Amino acid sequence: MFRRYLPKSLFARVMLIVILPIFVTQSVVTYIFFARHWDLVTANLSENVAGQIALATRLYRDAQSDTEREAIVNMAFDDLDIRMRHAPMMDIPASNQLAPFNVYNATLDRRLRDALEWPYWMNTQSWPNDVEIRVQLDDGALIFFAQRDRVFATTGPIFLFWLIATSVLLGATAIIFMRNQVRSILRLASAAEAFGRGRDAPGYRPTGATEVRKAGFAFIAMRERIKRHLEQRTAMLAGVSHDLRTPLTRIKLALAMQPESDEIRALQNDVLEMEKMVEAYLDFARNEAADEEPTSFRLSGLAAEIAEDTVRAGRRVNADIPAQILMTARRSALKRAIGNLVHNGLRYADNVWVSARRTDRYAEIYVDDDGPGIEPAKFDDVFKPFTRLDEARNQNQSGVGMGLTIVRDVARAHGGDVILEKSLRGGLRAIIRLPV
Repeated sequence: MFRRYLPKSLFARVMLIVILPIFVTQSVVTYIFFARHWDLVTANLSENVAGQIALATRLYRDAQSDTEREAIVNMAFDDLDIRMRHAPMMDIPASNQLAPFNVYNATLDRRLRDALEWPYWMNTQSWPNDVEIRVQLDDGALIFFAQRDRVFATTGPIFLFWLIATSVLLGATAIIFMRNQVRSILRLASAAEAFGRGRDAPGYRPTGATEVRKAGFAFIAMRERIKRHLEQRTAMLAGVSHDLRTPLTRIKLALAMQPESDEIRALQNDVLEMEKMVEAYLDFARNEAADEEPTSFRLSGLAAEIAEDTVRAGRRVNADIPAQILMTARRSALKRAIGNLVHNGLRYADNVWVSARRTDRYAEIYVDDDGPGIEPAKFDDVFKPFTRLDEARNQNQSGVGMGLTIVRDVARAHGGDVILEKSLRGGLRAIIRLPV
């Protein structure tokens, strides 16, 4: 349950690992300082000032003459550093005037209540450098002014400033260093994603920490091995297919020179079937060896070209793709993949529909038909080379079973895939899903 609220990106998780201990440490230090040191110092200061005011009040009340009272006022100023005067016939206000957000008003109030036996009033708001305290006597009020730093510990804001400043400095330093490290990982991820979509990304160079560099060099080595494997497979496939043409041509020539018979016609059909298979091999090899760079184009224009090709072949395709859908892919390869799906649908159905939609993550191209469809249990089998499900389709239709294999190869070369499902039109739906 708690995991859903945790950050998902590496940068956010590392920041949580680095900044959370800093925050916890600073919080503990702040609590210890305020709850222990600052509270204790403020309590002692307030207690001393409250005791001095109580002493001065008692002496002033017990004084027998104005001379003695004046001496007490001078003593409070000279010895206690408290300004003191008597206001005849003054009554203290009913409620204290306290500064907001001062957590130690209660501390001073408690110390005054313990030290004084007379009503009092305190003002911690009006004067920036002093605290005013009035004590009610029978003939008026005694007014005291004590310096604020003698009543409260005033070093708290400075401590908070340095605490926040060091936290910001440590956090900013951690963010700068971690951003550089994460940037190297993101560059590696971008290069791997580009290679998965059929782009070479030749400008990638491993950077960052030793572990990230090691992963980057491993990716480059893997990429080169995959490219060599694909080149070798393509070259071998193209070479074998090309070499098979010569003996097939000789066989065709020899059969043509033989007298007509059922056996000869059967052999000629077998040779034609082999030629189709060789052509399918060559088509697959050409698709593998294609060195086309991805470009940006409108998918509606590509679908219109495919529809025009089918019109020239005497069939019609219903293409309905919004003009605003843009794609970045190998255009001719994608056209061939969609064309294979369209021609495959026209081979077994009366109508074919091409549509598409795009989300933030994928672009999906739909090819629907109203043919007999395929059993869901056999969806994976149709992508195998030279697989034909004639029992589910029209057995009189020709083909060697490489069309859907090429479609999946093109889709996966772009980092996507092909999905088959039941169409709402009654037949088969093929979905080419490509990342954007």
